Amino acid sequence: MWDTLWIDAHLATMARNGSPYGAIRDGAIAAKDGRISWVGARADLPGPAETLARKVVSAGGAWITPGLIDCHTHLVFGGDRAREFEMRLKGASYEEIARAGGGILSTVAATRAASEKELIESAARRLSSMIRDGLTTVEVKSGYGLDLETELKMLSAARALGQRMNVRVRRTFLGLHALPPEFRDDRAAYVQLVADVMIPAVATAGAADAVDAFCEGIGFTADEVDYVFSAARAHGLDVKLHAEQLSNLHGAALAARYTALSADHLEYLDDAGIAAMAEAGTVAVLLPGAFYFLRETQHPPIEKLRAAGVALAVAGDCNPGTSPMTSPLAALNMACTLFRLTPEEALAGMTREAARALGLTDEIGTLEVGKACDLAIWNIDAPAELSYWLGADLLRERIFAGQTA
Repeated sequence: MWDTLWIDAHLATMARNGSPYGAIRDGAIAAKDGRISWVGARADLPGPAETLARKVVSAGGAWITPGLIDCHTHLVFGGDRAREFEMRLKGASYEEIARAGGGILSTVAATRAASEKELIESAARRLSSMIRDGLTTVEVKSGYGLDLETELKMLSAARALGQRMNVRVRRTFLGLHALPPEFRDDRAAYVQLVADVMIPAVATAGAADAVDAFCEGIGFTADEVDYVFSAARAHGLDVKLHAEQLSNLHGAALAARYTALSADHLEYLDDAGIAAMAEAGTVAVLLPGAFYFLRETQHPPIEKLRAAGVALAVAGDCNPGTSPMTSPLAALNMACTLFRLTPEEALAGMTREAARALGLTDEIGTLEVGKACDLAIWNIDAPAELSYWLGADLLRERIFAGQTA
C-alpha cells in the first residue's frame, strides 16, 4: 500500500520524456515513506485507486510539478539596506553610500551584531514568502560574517531554518565575499585565513556542503579564488562561483577547472568560459533579480550557452543589497522577460537544473520514482502560467517528503 496517491492531476514531471515539461495529462503520482513510489498516466494504475493507497487525494484537474528549488540565495543576514536603495535612486554613488555607512560592510556589521535567534527569525519571514510560491529546497550562503564565529552562526541559522520550516536546505560557505574592515590593509592574510583556518573548521563541523567566492574587480581575484578552491577540494567540499557579473575575470573557466557545481551571474561570460563550463558539466545559474534591481544592460550569453549544451538554472539571489526578492515565481517571470528563456526552460531552471546546480539530481528536481516526494500543486491550466502571472496566488498545496507542509 502506498501512503498517498494523487489522482485527477496533470503532471509536469520535468523529466526528459520527449514531451514539453515532461507532461503527463490525467496523471497520478504516489508516495511511500516520503518518496515517489509511482508516477504515470492514471489509466495505467495497477488497480482501482482506493485499493492502492491509504489516502487517495483528488487534485481536481490541478497541475503538479516538482517543488521549486532556489539554488542561489543569501537568505540569512542582519538588517536591510532600504536606506541605501533610496540614496541610490536619489543619485548617490557607491562611494557616497559606503562613506555614509552603507554597502556590504553595513550588512556585515548588522549580521555580526545579531544573535543566531534573530537571524533565524528574520530569515524565516523571507523564507515564508518563498514557501508560498511552492519552494521546497533552498541554498543558503554565508558571507556576511567574514569571521569564523559569525560565518558558523549564519550556517547554523540556515540549518535551523530547514528543520523549522520543512524545507531542504543546502549550505554554502562564502568566505570570499568581501574584505572585512579589520583586514583592509592585508587582504593576503584574509585570503589565507579563509583557506587555512575557516574552511578546515567549517568542514570539520559539517557546517557547509560547498564553498563559494565572489570573483570580481570589487571582490577577489582569480588567483585568490584558486587558492581557496584548492583548500575546499582538499577538505571534500564542492565549489561554486559568483563569476563574470560585472566584468570578465575568467572566473567561470577557473570554476570549471575545479568541476564546480555552478558558475552564477555570467553577464560578461566569454566563449572560452562557455566551452570550459560545457566540458566540465558546470551549471550556469542565471540571476535575473540582481540584473533587474541593478538595472544592468549586459545580458548573459543565453544563446551561446544553449548552443554549447550548458544547463541553465534560475535562482532568486535573495540578498539585502542587489536582489531583495523573495518570490521564486517572480524569478521565473524575470528569466523569461529579461533573459528570453522559454517558460519551460525557466521552470526547468528552478526544478531539474537547479537540482543539478546543488548536486542533488538523484534526490529532487523531477517527478520520478525513487526521488523525494516534494511537490507543488498549482491552480493553473497550463505550466506556462507559472512564468506568466506576477503576484497571483497560484499555489494550492505544497508537499514536502510526501506530507502536506
